[in-house]
Amino acid sequence: MPRFGSSPLAFPDFKGATRRLILINLATFFALLVANFASPSAAKIASLLVFDPSAFMHGALWQPVTYSFIHPSDAIVGTLFELLSLWFLAGFLEAFHDANWVTSLYAISVLGTAAAALVLDLVAGTLAPSLLQKVNPLYGCFGGIFGLLVAIGVLYGDTQFLLFFVIGIKARYMVMIYALVAVAMLFGQERMYAFAQLGGALAGLAFVRMAPRRGVSFMLSESWFGLRNRYYRWKRRRAARKFEVYMRSQGRTVKFDGQGNRIDEDADDKKRWN
Repeated sequence: MPRFGSSPLAFPDFKGATRRLILINLATFFALLVANFASPSAAKIASLLVFDPSAFMHGALWQPVTYSFIHPSDAIVGTLFELLSLWFLAGFLEAFHDANWVTSLYAISVLGTAAAALVLDLVAGTLAPSLLQKVNPLYGCFGGIFGLLVAIGVLYGDTQFLLFFVIGIKARYMVMIYALVAVAMLFGQERMYAFAQLGGALAGLAFVRMAPRRGVSFMLSESWFGLRNRYYRWKRRRAARKFEVYMRSQGRTVKFDGQGNRIDEDADDKKRWN
């Protein structure tokens, strides 16, 4: 049975996508910390970057991405726990997948978290205004972390982790525990947070089930190159047809195959007689 993290201090390698995600979060945290220290009015910057469904509907289209890098300056312990969890989970997955796949999984989970919060806000505002008595903007990378955790539970469910550095538990059971806690939170005051977190988990699950092994960006680049190649082949066939018409007007006959390559009939005759 595979085990991971047999030592409380055994963290994965700090490289690739894991390092980039951690450094971006740290850079944003300390930039806002310095800005708040220099000018108290700079706190408005963070309010523009967190995810507020109403602000998003009024044009703040960047918030579904930027909110995941925003951490409150007065919650250093919570930020530390989030970043250590991100390091541990992303580093574990990066040992089996490339950086592009891990980055794509994290990004899809973050966007799924924001989408779930937006859906809950729209439904509550239309059907049940009392469902959300107080809507707090989303911030932090908890949705992306939950997506990474779900991916580990699905792909490496038998891997054992040390819960609280003491209790050995399989990855799939740890995912179930986190999911049950999120479901229980739906009946409390933090239902927006809990519902959004479940949205990130479902987005991570959908990515693992449907996305290509090398990540979404690789799939998009391959689709782009495939589309470009199909366009070039179409231009080549079109030029071949024009050339056939021109040669017939000159009293000669040439033929091209479906790829736009010329068919040499003389060579075929020589092969037939040889």
